[in-house]
Amino acid sequence: MKAILSVVGKDNVGILAKVSNECAKFNANIEEVTQSVLNSYFVMVMIVNIDELKKDFVEFVDYMNEFGNSNNLNIHVMHEDIFNSMHKI
Repeated sequence: MKAILSVVGKDNVGILAKVSNECAKFNANIEEVTQSVLNSYFVMVMIVNIDELKKDFVEFVDYMNEFGNSNNLNIHVMHEDIFNSMHKI
C-alpha cells in the first residue's frame, strides 16, 4: 500500500532531508517525490510505500504531523485508499 505525504512551510535548508529521515525511521520507502519553492514557501508531495512500516499507520501519521509542527511545517499523510476515494467520480 501507499500513502501520499504533503509538506508545506517556509523554505529553508534541509526540509527534504529531514522529512526523508523521519520516513526512514518508520521504514516508509519514498517511491516518488516532487518539490517546489513558491514565493518563499517550500511545497513537497511524496508517494511512500507503507507495506513495511515498523509501527501502525496511525502512529506514523500522528508522528509526522507532530514532527511537522515542531519544525514549522504542515505535514499531512493520507492513505492511498482515502485519497483514491476522495478523487473518484
